[in-house]
Amino acid sequence: MPQRALITGISGFVGGFLARHLLDQGDSVLGCSPDGSWENGCPEFLADGVAMVAWELGDPSGVPPNTQRRIAEFRPNCIYHLAALSVPGDCGAEEPTARAMEINVGGTRRVMQLARSLPEPRPRVLAVGSSHVYAPVGRRNRRVDESAPLEPRRGYGRTKLAAEQEVREAVDQGCDAMVVRVFQHTGPRQSPRMMLPEWTRQFVASPVEPVRIQTAEARIDLTDVRDVVRAYRLLVERGRRGEIYNVGSGVQRRTGDVLDILRNLADPDRPIEELHPGFKQDHVADITRLVETTAWQPEIPLEQTVADTLAYWRELAETGGL
Repeated sequence: MPQRALITGISGFVGGFLARHLLDQGDSVLGCSPDGSWENGCPEFLADGVAMVAWELGDPSGVPPNTQRRIAEFRPNCIYHLAALSVPGDCGAEEPTARAMEINVGGTRRVMQLARSLPEPRPRVLAVGSSHVYAPVGRRNRRVDESAPLEPRRGYGRTKLAAEQEVREAVDQGCDAMVVRVFQHTGPRQSPRMMLPEWTRQFVASPVEPVRIQTAEARIDLTDVRDVVRAYRLLVERGRRGEIYNVGSGVQRRTGDVLDILRNLADPDRPIEELHPGFKQDHVADITRLVETTAWQPEIPLEQTVADTLAYWRELAETGGL
């Protein structure tokens, strides 16, 4: 069934892929970004085909009146709340920064208030959270389901856990909303501050310099962004009000294996320098609840994700965009 979808944070990495997927499904999309425009590098068909409104979610004064009017006229039946300060390093070390609290927590509160303010039938809200809310794991207990202990150790995870509480309170007040805890995801157009694009940019930017990585021995759960956005839409269609869903591949990956795929495609002879060698265990998603609810499965193999990311950065280099 076609949706009328409002996407907060549409100009970010995931937002563009979500908008494209929704349009491909026949949905109508209204995008929300801080200044009502796309970032540089946005695909032309999105810039031309998606109406935009301006809303800085970190502004405590709430929705600008003109934006509120346009959203009400659009009459969304669902809201994908992606907008966040999403690079963990930007959110503080152990304690969150004030800006991270205002955007990630206050912004979520304001989105839920917006959903409650719209005319009936009010939209369903999918709020994007993070696996960073879970307590640290070890080699033997790496897989986490939605009932796993919650004990974020850093500012980013703490803001995401507080944002979940905003969603729960809104559900208690009658909102139709759910939370997804998304695990690591990647693909073309992702910021080079993240693992795969950071490595890929180095391969493309210089033919001789060593590629610097943190460690080849981290264990992670890594999903293609295009699979992630499919899960989001399926959950809006089939998910349960007030529920929490892990979104990840459910497969443990060694970062060195991801690097080997990239190195073989880009430059098999390039030297690698590990800055912080050693073992590191990240969470691996138990996606039983997601699969039972939606029948979703990841479809894009890691090799394709890496190849598409490399092609994107090579195109940037050819056009002078590095």
